[in-house]
Amino acid sequence: MSVDVTLEIDLGDEAATIALGSQLAKLIESGAVFYLHGDLGAGKTTLTRGIVQGLGHQGNVKSPTYTLVEPYELGEVSIYHFDLYRLGDPEELEFMGIRDYFAPHAVCIVEWPEKGAGVIPTADMDIDLAYHGAGRRAVLRPHTERGKQLTEAISRYA
Repeated sequence: MSVDVTLEIDLGDEAATIALGSQLAKLIESGAVFYLHGDLGAGKTTLTRGIVQGLGHQGNVKSPTYTLVEPYELGEVSIYHFDLYRLGDPEELEFMGIRDYFAPHAVCIVEWPEKGAGVIPTADMDIDLAYHGAGRRAVLRPHTERGKQLTEAISRYA
């Protein structure tokens, strides 16, 4: 299901990218799946940092490029940050029990989701990050009712 509520947000700098992630975090009521798209250095991990810290994590947020997943257990919230850039075959995800991570109340953030096509579930929202002038532009595209609600809510703050 594609929900027609695409939202474009200009991000002037790293702080604006973190702020967008933090704002998304405040709006998550019960889990979400985000797919992050963009070139290397476009801000995918920076946006993830905003979401993870916005949900209460106090430490560093690093890209799990070599481990594939970085878990954050924050009380009742489980966050899983996936970076599939180095994934050779989507079937590898089955061996690591990927489906167990995508519980209804978990927040799953997936960088390079196309590498896991056919194995990982549909995103609530795709977020495309691209260079735009001196900053970045984020394009939010919801695919579920949950994604639509998040996009509509974030549009009030953008």
